[in-house]
Amino acid sequence: MALPADVTTGTWTLDNSHSEIGFTVRHAGISKVRGQFTEAAATLNLPEDVTGASINATINTASFDSGDVNRDGHVKGEDFFDVEKFPEISFVSNGLVAKGNSYELTGDLTIKGVTRPVTLDTEFNGVAVDPFGNTRAGVSAETTISRKDFGLTWNAILETGGVLVSDKVAINLELAFIAPAA
Repeated sequence: MALPADVTTGTWTLDNSHSEIGFTVRHAGISKVRGQFTEAAATLNLPEDVTGASINATINTASFDSGDVNRDGHVKGEDFFDVEKFPEISFVSNGLVAKGNSYELTGDLTIKGVTRPVTLDTEFNGVAVDPFGNTRAGVSAETTISRKDFGLTWNAILETGGVLVSDKVAINLELAFIAPAA
């Protein structure tokens, strides 16, 4: 599948300040907690055939932010991300398949030293030139993972049954990439 005419081939870089790497997890079985990572780096390599595109990304685990200092400290600690020992989460893609107007992006996700394959439902949101002359592309992607698959097993049993933190974590990405200089 060929790239749209307004999309430049080459290595695009993540615009971290206009991107969001978010998640949602059920808490106590009754509510959802949302959070994000505020520091990441990524490259998007685009050849003429878009299905040959690849993404390499790293996320700074210490940039975790859920809006609650106490929860953030717990999640950054040894029970969850152990940011001192595992300062990064990484993703390396290994395939992109067109599915109508969207794509399935497959790759290897590494969290806390454990690597597992994941598939992200991905949408290309178009290209725009900003007032400063930068060509930007927008991408949305989402997937759900089992945190236990990555060694994130801490939990607490509730008096009413069930657990404090669900196993399933929804990952939601809103990414802006900047084109290579012409």
